[in-house]
Amino acid sequence: MSSFPVLNVGFSNVVFVSKILSILIADSAGAKRLRTEAKSENRLIDATCGRKTRSVLVLDSGHILLSAIRPESLSKRLETGDNHIGEGEEESED
Repeated sequence: MSSFPVLNVGFSNVVFVSKILSILIADSAGAKRLRTEAKSENRLIDATCGRKTRSVLVLDSGHILLSAIRPESLSKRLETGDNHIGEGEEESED
């Protein structure tokens, strides 16, 4: 049985690593524009569980995924292959 690498984007939500095109800071103008367009076209996936959006992931299907995990933490998880939830990464709202 083959295994496919996945990235934990918070709160037990995962996405296949091969589907991720980019990870953006949620506060950037481009990320906000992508988020607005995706919402109007029903391509938005919200994996924040009501927390503040910190990262915006662009997927190869054209979907936009929102995560409450910082882009730096997601990048580190990708580099190390470690999907362990670090202390303070899934805290309550700021």
